[in-house]
Amino acid sequence: MAAQDRPDTERSQLRDLVRDRKGTLGLSYERLAARCVDPDTGQQTVKGSWLHRLATGLPVQIPDFPMLRGLAAGLDVPLGRVQDAAGAEFFGMDVVWSASGEARALLQSTETLTPTQREQLQRLLDSFTRQE
Repeated sequence: MAAQDRPDTERSQLRDLVRDRKGTLGLSYERLAARCVDPDTGQQTVKGSWLHRLATGLPVQIPDFPMLRGLAAGLDVPLGRVQDAAGAEFFGMDVVWSASGEARALLQSTETLTPTQREQLQRLLDSFTRQE
């Protein structure tokens, strides 16, 4: 495995997130890439070809932190969601949400929701955590 290529695994968390959000947003790879701007630097962090390769399971350079910040902006999701997906797909890291298991049980129940319902739930949860 080249140092910059995706490991040969069955994990696809980031790939799935990109495909799902791309579809929800109704964007081409190029238009999505144009939205992937690192808010700290103002630079576009990924190319449409990288997104296409990621989404179709082809080898890609493992994203660095600026790329993840840009992806979060482009996909219009929290940075933590992109970090978790990338960590799971590229490094086999699974996030443990709580010792009691309550948070994980809550998350597992969301798997039965439609994509639209999950997006609505995410917006509701985001509204609770925003400080005004």
